Amino acid sequence: MNYTWDIFYIAVAGVFVYYLLRHRVTIVKFVGEVRVELDKCSWPWDPNQTGLKKYKELIESTVVVIISVVLLAGFVTSCDFLLTHLIGALTGASVATSLNSPVHPLHS
Repeated sequence: MNYTWDIFYIAVAGVFVYYLLRHRVTIVKFVGEVRVELDKCSWPWDPNQTGLKKYKELIESTVVVIISVVLLAGFVTSCDFLLTHLIGALTGASVATSLNSPVHPLHS
């Protein structure tokens, strides 16, 4: 049997435990400070509501973000399509032939 991986895992676990024991005061202090800061946060839900009504603001904000991303993607895609065809028309290069060409123009 090959015990090299077992020894490696034990060594990693030992280093991890050593680190936790050596820095336990700092870790506990950090976690306490994080809890204090999280208590100061304004969360996007109403704690007095129950069910899905509790997350009304969160759901509405998520819908706004998704719609904004879809609209932005559509705008960028439309601009890319129009500019590609405009530049192709001005330079005399056909978009369809350059996209369907089996050989790249630089390698012919």
